Amino acid sequence: MIAAGETEIARDELRWLLDECHAFIEAHALLGDLALTENDFKLARGHYGYAYQLGLRAIEQATDATSVSGNNPANQPFFHAGQGLVRCLVKMGKRGLAQDVAKRLLQLDSTDPVGLRSMLSRSR
Repeated sequence: MIAAGETEIARDELRWLLDECHAFIEAHALLGDLALTENDFKLARGHYGYAYQLGLRAIEQATDATSVSGNNPANQPFFHAGQGLVRCLVKMGKRGLAQDVAKRLLQLDSTDPVGLRSMLSRSR
């Protein structure tokens, strides 16, 4: 639906999914993408930030998780949300918070699967 330009229908469907499963990281990340395309950085930050926090809580509950592969398909929505959150924070002038999020993601996967280092260096 998103690829076909049906953003209103996609937004409604994603909200419906979240009514059924509020912890659906990928749905929050996609809603963040939709808000970002409309330059609604505050709403995008909310969706991305919530998805990022959900992922962090899951990682913290896994007692043996010291690293998380961003290349693993199951982890990609979390890293995508983190990247979106960093992008929004930079756009909103919150560079310190953006660096904190990027640092945490890079601690989890130092290979930088979503290009955080280059994103932050371009925003200087």
